[in-house]
Amino acid sequence: MADKIKIRLPDGREVEATPVNINQASEYWNQYLLEDSSVIKVKLVATKIIRIDNEYDAEGNPVYFVQSTNVISVNSPENLKRKDQYGFGV
Repeated sequence: MADKIKIRLPDGREVEATPVNINQASEYWNQYLLEDSSVIKVKLVATKIIRIDNEYDAEGNPVYFVQSTNVISVNSPENLKRKDQYGFGV
């Protein structure tokens, strides 16, 4: 674990927190089949996790902040894709 840091919570309080390393991850795709036959795949990828010191949820678990990014993949049918000047997909 890294050294403690100070962060500002959404309610405006400044608190001490502890960055926590990610030792293992399993990141799965959520897939959405659209009415136009496109398939959108979305995956949340955690990039940093921080445990808020002395903060707990209603069940007594420590509170964590998760910084993340979304990865998105689109697979659409040929009739929806833009064509180049020769009629091929771009």
